[in-house]
Amino acid sequence: MNNNNPGLINRCWSVLKQPSAKYSLLTLLLVGFFSGIIFWGGFNTAMEATNSLEFCTSCHEMRDTVYQEYKETIHYSNRTGVRAICSDCHVPKDWIHKVARKAQATVKELPAKVMGTIGTPEKFEAKRMELATNEWKHMKETDSRECRNCHSFDGMDVKKQKPRAQQEHEKAKQENKTCIDCHKGIAHLLPKEYKEDEE
Repeated sequence: MNNNNPGLINRCWSVLKQPSAKYSLLTLLLVGFFSGIIFWGGFNTAMEATNSLEFCTSCHEMRDTVYQEYKETIHYSNRTGVRAICSDCHVPKDWIHKVARKAQATVKELPAKVMGTIGTPEKFEAKRMELATNEWKHMKETDSRECRNCHSFDGMDVKKQKPRAQQEHEKAKQENKTCIDCHKGIAHLLPKEYKEDEE
């Protein structure tokens, strides 16, 4: 290539290496804009990838324990074919709470995975009550937000419910209860230490 007549690429490279005052702001804005798109796309892709059932069951701790329990529930298989996966119950839908939950998982769950805290079925069972209690506490604090993504008192046709369910849902609505107050063990086995009368 002739140095007296540099091509477009050489001119762009020259501007990027030593921008004039005229081009420096434009260059900075363009680089920032495209870097932001790449970062945002990568960040969102990673967030969505970690919300998949395949990701959640990729470690044996989950695949061999709670996933097997979940496969026996109505959230996995039912007459309508609607399936709730792990992230539907354990990861918020809205962006702010989702990012907070992912950060929490990174800080707490990754080190536990590396250290093998629940790496065997025996270790998992030994910690099941603690894990369940933490999850129930979180659900209580958020008014069972993830449950309410699919279930709501307003959306219930109580006439199609069994008499006991009608009575309990009406009572829960009047007493301002949240889903997890009554529905522990709905997708996973209850810890052997759990006693309902403790509530």
